Amino acid sequence: MHKIYHVPALVGLLTIVAAGPLAAQGVQGATPKQKAAAAPKAVAAGASPAAAAPAGAAPAASSETADDKTKAIDGFRSARFGMNETDARAAMAKDFNPKADAIKSQDNPSELTHSVLLTVPDLLPSGGTAELSYVFGYKSKSLIQIGAVWSKGTDAAMTAEKLFSNANILRAHFLSEGFKPDSIAVNMPVNGGIVMFRGSDAKDRSVILLLQGTFENKENNQRVLTPTSLLLFYVADAKSPDVFKLPPGQF
Repeated sequence: MHKIYHVPALVGLLTIVAAGPLAAQGVQGATPKQKAAAAPKAVAAGASPAAAAPAGAAPAASSETADDKTKAIDGFRSARFGMNETDARAAMAKDFNPKADAIKSQDNPSELTHSVLLTVPDLLPSGGTAELSYVFGYKSKSLIQIGAVWSKGTDAAMTAEKLFSNANILRAHFLSEGFKPDSIAVNMPVNGGIVMFRGSDAKDRSVILLLQGTFENKENNQRVLTPTSLLLFYVADAKSPDVFKLPPGQF
């Protein structure tokens, strides 16, 4: 089975794009390459998003708090942060009704986390086959992250245009969800891609949507991204993930 490559990204990628408030940046000079679609426009952090949630967008397991009306990120669908592996597998079975041998396991030798993986056709309606990963912490052994990836590795029929379409649908959905205004960032260029959306709830649990690919330099010094994968993360604690770290002073 293809091993999903975003499982070990907790310390590196997620702390870069999710630690602290990030100002949204425009994508001039970092435009996704696509057919018949305009380059996305940046939304300033703290601005009121006007995009409406499209029908069929992949739902998060979330709820609106009574106190501050900020969206609460509890996990993904029936899976909740803090679940043990047995309960998370039961949630996966409830949500996707997979065959008995469809759920696979994977260990991360550097972070000493454990993951279970599941391939899901049309996780996003008409979005192609995705691979889900449910990551359990080094110390807690409980669910700390749920991720999804769309790519040629998960679906041989995937195209750059489909990846960008999926990213647009999900970004519009999340912009309508009511995350903390000062946590929202969109269209933020990073190494190897663009953070299409990043937002957090009142407890700093985060959703991160990353379109990865290769950049080409075009006219007027504009860098154009050809997408190769789309990664979606639901993260309990992106600033201090429960992964193995060497104690200070050992080396």
